[in-house]
Amino acid sequence: MTERSAAAKTTIVVGNPKPTSRSLQAARTVVRSLTGRGADDEFDLVEFGGALLDLGDARVAEAAHTVAESDLAVVATPTYQGTCTGPLKLFLDRFGAGSLTDATAVPLFLGGDWRHSLAPEVFLKPVLAELGASVPTRGLFLLDSDPTGSALSNWPDIARQQIPARLLSAASPTEAPA
Repeated sequence: MTERSAAAKTTIVVGNPKPTSRSLQAARTVVRSLTGRGADDEFDLVEFGGALLDLGDARVAEAAHTVAESDLAVVATPTYQGTCTGPLKLFLDRFGAGSLTDATAVPLFLGGDWRHSLAPEVFLKPVLAELGASVPTRGLFLLDSDPTGSALSNWPDIARQQIPARLLSAASPTEAPA
C-alpha cells in the first residue's frame, strides 16, 4: 500500500461562481495545513454550470458520490448576501439527511467584512451536520483580502486537536508544505 493510498481521502468542494477563485485557494491551504498534502479530489462547482440543476447529470452525481466517500471534506464558499452561494446550495441538495456519515467536514467561508464571520457556523455547519457529517471544528471565516493569511494562522493548531488524528498528517502545521 502506498503512502498516498494509506492516507485519509480528502476532498475540496468550492461553491464560488468564479473559477479558480480565492475560495479554492483558501480551501487548498486549509487541506495542506491539516494533512500536509493536497486534496485527493477537488470540485470547483462552477465547472458544472447548469448541470447542477439536472438531477440526472452523471458528472455531478459522481462528484456527490466522491464527497460522500471522503474522510475529510473542506466545503468552501464566498459569502453572498450573508450566506452560501447558489451553486453550493444546489450541490448540497444532492445529499439526503445522514448521507455524509463517513465524512468529517470543515465549513469555510470567505467574505469582505468580519461582520459575516458567523456565517460558517450559522449557515453551513448545521447543513453539513444535518447531512450526517461530523463537524468537530468551528467554522472558518477568512477575509477575501487575506484568504490564506492571518486568520488561518492559529486555526490549524486548534482544528488538529479536534479532527480525528487518522485524518491528519504526522507533520505539524508548521512542517506542512506550502
